[in-house]
Amino acid sequence: MQRMLWKGIQRRFINKIRCDTVIKHYSTDTFSLYSRLRNKNVFITGATSGIGQACAYNYAHAGANLIISGRRTERLEAISNDIKSKYPSIKVIYTELDVRNKSQIDKAVSALPKDFKNVDILVNNAGLVIGLDKLVDTKVEDIDTMIDTNVKGLVYVTQAILPTLKRTQGHIVNIGSIAGENAYPNGSIYCASKHAVRAITQSLRCELIDTDVRITEINPGMVETEFSVVRFRGDEAKAKDVYRGIEPLKAQDIAELVLFSTSRPKHVEIATMTVFPHGQASATLTHRK
Repeated sequence: MQRMLWKGIQRRFINKIRCDTVIKHYSTDTFSLYSRLRNKNVFITGATSGIGQACAYNYAHAGANLIISGRRTERLEAISNDIKSKYPSIKVIYTELDVRNKSQIDKAVSALPKDFKNVDILVNNAGLVIGLDKLVDTKVEDIDTMIDTNVKGLVYVTQAILPTLKRTQGHIVNIGSIAGENAYPNGSIYCASKHAVRAITQSLRCELIDTDVRITEINPGMVETEFSVVRFRGDEAKAKDVYRGIEPLKAQDIAELVLFSTSRPKHVEIATMTVFPHGQASATLTHRK
């Protein structure tokens, strides 16, 4: 009888230890998904609208400091001031940046204030598409703009920021597209540029294997931003028709994934995310109501 009683006490004691261990492991800090982002320095390209802007606000909410960049200075200033008013405890600076201009990038990065010299997270978001033309009809200037922005611009910014990311055990997030997974007609140059983003991401991950830098690619499907307005050269009616009969993703949806991927523990590297709105299965297959 005494032996059975002793075994019962042992079992309860062991179970209590196990329970305490589990509770300790799943601490309040663990459940705060973005707690690891506090006081990190985040550099975002294309932050004047869409996914880039949504990332800026979400990182600010998580307690990260921001370097937001883009071509539209007035928008950058307005976003910066608004974030500062909403999140006074964080630091925000902005820099006018055309990612096609390598010398401008190098100058902007070298001129970062002391508090921002060490970048922890780079979000390569700047990108665009122009037109919906067959290859034979695509204008040279449109080809140059897409390749220079989506491919060369991403490379230039990464080259400029990578040395500091190696110091901070940082993270790169490249915003790709499902066009980088499945090419579609009348989008050859844009699809090629996003296939290039995928190749660059995969190759860079191999090159960084012996460092503490992580790299993630996020490939969205339909996202309702200024993207389609730019594609159709300001024709908002055509842009709106792209999303007819389907509820597209929002910039906020992608921003949340960017934050999630960069807030994982150091041993976790999310390589690729492909994200569709419900009702889309590929670049060309959708179900519209």
